[in-house]
Amino acid sequence: MSDTTTTKTHIAQVGTVIVPVGEQDRALEFYLGKLGFEKRADMPFGKGDRWVEVAPPGAATTLALIPPREGEPTGIDTHVSFNTTDIEADHAALLAQGVDADAEIMRMGAPVPPMFFFRDADGNRFFIVQPS
Repeated sequence: MSDTTTTKTHIAQVGTVIVPVGEQDRALEFYLGKLGFEKRADMPFGKGDRWVEVAPPGAATTLALIPPREGEPTGIDTHVSFNTTDIEADHAALLAQGVDADAEIMRMGAPVPPMFFFRDADGNRFFIVQPS
């Protein structure tokens, strides 16, 4: 008898990451205005709810900016990272725009790439990494 099993799925990529936000219009201002993301969807759904998706230009994966379910918080550690080609420029730009970002870029040395954390308007935590 084998100790391993093989399961195959047809999953091709990460589609949408749900991010809890307190106020969708304020969240849109942050993601569009501060991060330079583009709005991919903004439509009614369910019983009076609103589905809002944003993403970096050209990205396949989107963020859905959705009010949390009853009893769930905003301001979570999302464990989501964004890749950049210029961490110095992005760090400086976010700080200049008043984004709640780490004061310094973390540099742990190879093989760990440089990175820093930032928080959105609801305190949800993300990090930006410059892969080698």
